[in-house]
Amino acid sequence: MDTMRDRFAPVVSRLLDEDPRVAVVLAEIGLDGFREAGRRHPERVINVGIREQLLVGAAAGLALTGLRPVVHTFASFLVERPFEQVKLDLGHQDTGAVLVSAAASFDWPAGGHTHMAPGDVALLDTLDGWTVHVPGHPDEAGTLLRHAVAAGDDKVYVRLSVQSNRRGRAIDGKHLVPVREGRSGVVLAVGPVLDAVLTATEGLDVTVLYATTVRPFDAAGLRRATRAAGTDVVLVEPYLAGTSTGAVSEALADVPHRVLGLGVGRRELRRYGTLEEHVAAHGLDAHGLRERIGRFVGAGHRVTTAV
Repeated sequence: MDTMRDRFAPVVSRLLDEDPRVAVVLAEIGLDGFREAGRRHPERVINVGIREQLLVGAAAGLALTGLRPVVHTFASFLVERPFEQVKLDLGHQDTGAVLVSAAASFDWPAGGHTHMAPGDVALLDTLDGWTVHVPGHPDEAGTLLRHAVAAGDDKVYVRLSVQSNRRGRAIDGKHLVPVREGRSGVVLAVGPVLDAVLTATEGLDVTVLYATTVRPFDAAGLRRATRAAGTDVVLVEPYLAGTSTGAVSEALADVPHRVLGLGVGRRELRRYGTLEEHVAAHGLDAHGLRERIGRFVGAGHRVTTAV
């Protein structure tokens, strides 16, 4: 099966053909995928070399001329390294761009800590006005990329990963998707952790919601789910644990509630190992999730309805 990143270049190359506003800005990484598009549109496929601050600054400049820049590199080089440019050149100047990352939290463990970015979404949360998409399947990545480019002059982050659920789901880039219904709590799975969450909650009487867009947060969708399932909420995110617990608490601010945030821990794992070993070490495999979710919502209940 294709990865999300395999879908990225073909989708955006077609958008380059269809929309004269679209431009692509790269910093060496991902250049091969745009060779043909670059021959067709040399003025709108730009490689700045290994200069990540310039990558974002150039994109902001293109946006000021009326173009819709799509900016791509590893998450650690796209959000963390040039964060000042993200904050000022895009945020302070109120210019729009689509930032599309690769490598997620630890997709390439052999690259070491320099190529890991579990704090990327939390870091963007310090800024105002960002839309954040976290697809869980290549089909969803294609859908969300098109949504992002079409979003006027908005600031959008699309977080691509080699981790993937077995199948894509119908998404609209805005709302939570109900996957399973129960009465003893809500488990909210973000992007590529859905399959592990479904396995972990098998036999538990909980509602499972699926999110591929986490900012803006669908507070109304969560509130609807809690009316039947109660206000115990487990949030499972493929990046820094607790990143969206504030959004959950704000959504439920007027009712008593409990929130458990699961995700990537803060402790650095210095033996890089494999992707699967990192997932297990952070308790994000089905076994680790089952243990913690079961303790929080209480075991022994049966699922009532699958949707």
